[in-house]
Amino acid sequence: MTTVILVVMCLVVGALELYAGKQSKDQARAFVRRIDELNDQVTKQNNVLVTVGEQLTAELARVKRDTLPALDSRLRSHAEQVEELATLVHRADDYLRTQAGRLHDLEQQRITLAALRRKLAEVETSVRSFTRAGAAAVESKVDTALDRLVDLERNGEEILELQRTLTRTLEEVEDVVAELLRFTEGELDGSVSAALTGRPRPAADDAAAVRATGRLWTRDGPLQDILTEMYERCVRASRLDIRFRASEGSGEAAPGTSERRRYFLAGQHVEDLIGAFTALLISTGADLPRNGNDRPHPSALARVEPGRSLPPGVEPARPPEDEAALKALLRTLFESNGAVAQIGPLMAVRTRDELLCAVLTPPQSLELESDEVFWDPAAAGLRLRRLPSHQLWDLTAWAAIP
Repeated sequence: MTTVILVVMCLVVGALELYAGKQSKDQARAFVRRIDELNDQVTKQNNVLVTVGEQLTAELARVKRDTLPALDSRLRSHAEQVEELATLVHRADDYLRTQAGRLHDLEQQRITLAALRRKLAEVETSVRSFTRAGAAAVESKVDTALDRLVDLERNGEEILELQRTLTRTLEEVEDVVAELLRFTEGELDGSVSAALTGRPRPAADDAAAVRATGRLWTRDGPLQDILTEMYERCVRASRLDIRFRASEGSGEAAPGTSERRRYFLAGQHVEDLIGAFTALLISTGADLPRNGNDRPHPSALARVEPGRSLPPGVEPARPPEDEAALKALLRTLFESNGAVAQIGPLMAVRTRDELLCAVLTPPQSLELESDEVFWDPAAAGLRLRRLPSHQLWDLTAWAAIP
């Protein structure tokens, strides 16, 4: 009788093992198929978004270059593109909801696998209680089944992490498309109003046009949030508005570094910014000691050093908001091992050894952008060293002073 029971139990365990193996193989194939489908869908979505972005850039350039000629046909074309972008955003929302449902299904499958594992553990316990003969073979089979279940659970966790990464990427793409859509709708509304009323666009709308660009990148990822806050504070203090922001080449960034951020700014002409930033850097550079002296440059404003008493009724002078914001940004850059910050003509580069600032002319900015050195602090520092002395400020010693 005992032999019959053992044989029956062995058959049951073998059947369970075959069933679990078949289920695991089917689920693994289903997981692979799902991942392939998701990769194909993401590739297609990215290609469509890149194509639409290029079309939008070309259309915006034509709108700025040509105002009234063929206005009706251009408006219809822009309206169709806005509808396509809205359709893409809605599709992205639907896709995110679908991914959320799939993540829920994967969680349910993990729960089912955990229950099956507990059931096999119970079977193993019951088999050991009945007999010790042939226990080694049965235990090896059960252990193999448990190892397979552990592998399946590990693969499920990797798939969940991949799904979360894909969801975050789609959310970032959606944010960029939404900002471009808002910018395009604002430009089209202004052009349509000016064309229908027969009046030129008001000065407020002209001031909202993009007149300068900005860049921000740091080699130290943990400093990204603080550096971004200081950068945008300096932009606002310079009487500039951020029309929209985007990320460039974030997928190619090295581990531990921040994403490359591109800003499109409005509110000031480049010529005005050149004079303002030059004055601010002259004021900042005047704080540097000369020839080993602790006294500032004669052209610097008189300041009261900390710890020294003030005459009765005299309060210490506070620096202007734009000067304070620029100095805060430069000191934050100095805390990094490598960073690049650009606000229109202002270029600040932090290499491992020095902190350089320069005010560039439009041709110089175009040359640096053509040579693609904006995102490389070492290369950008070498190029800034070639500028005339009146355009370059070495603020390494200034930033090192507490």
